[in-house]
Amino acid sequence: MAVTGPAKTSGEQEAWRARVIADPGLVLDDPAVMAALVAASERAMGGNIVDLRGMAMERLEARLERLEETHRAVIAAAYENLSSTNQIHRALIRMLDAERFEDFVLELGGEVAQILRVDCLRLVLESPDRAEGGALGKLDAVLRVRAPGFAERYMSQGRSTPPRPIVLRQGMPPGDSPYGAQGADLRSEALMRLDLGEGRLPGLLAMGSEDPHRFKPGQGTDLLAFFTGVFERVLRRWLS
Repeated sequence: MAVTGPAKTSGEQEAWRARVIADPGLVLDDPAVMAALVAASERAMGGNIVDLRGMAMERLEARLERLEETHRAVIAAAYENLSSTNQIHRALIRMLDAERFEDFVLELGGEVAQILRVDCLRLVLESPDRAEGGALGKLDAVLRVRAPGFAERYMSQGRSTPPRPIVLRQGMPPGDSPYGAQGADLRSEALMRLDLGEGRLPGLLAMGSEDPHRFKPGQGTDLLAFFTGVFERVLRRWLS
């Protein structure tokens, strides 16, 4: 005898019922199904009854969603921090591989800048004799020689606040920037004051990016501080 439509439907329902009884997680773990069941329960109770349990569940669900969002944000931040740490380490290793001062400087504007994902990287050394800048040759692509006090003036931009070792800021760099013509394309920069040792004028390491959000106030500077500390020590050895 052929199976009729209703009988077949009843069989499917029994099969579904058996699956749910065997594995309640099919329903309990599905937010959409649970929401539909709660809504059906509220309609069955009528409009004059307040379901406190349902309200509590909604609040718990909202709290769970916020916790999950926070969890995802923390994980994303951890991955980003790990990625940034790897970039700093790779850049330092590349920098330490240089066997000549000329290679060391040119690598800053080449592989090191690419690893750090910056569009422009400049090393500024202060000297009372500005004429030294005319004899830099191809190093002029990365190295800049400026008058004493340039690093502090450029980093503070005339503000009377105490000097900071690292400055992050957005916007087009000022006209006296060390980036040259490329500065017109930049929209954020990281500036690191360099302590080159006793008896030497300070220096400046400037990183510029075309991305206005690459560097901005409020970002953490721990990794940049570590990079600066290693960079200072390596540069002191070359200058000695």
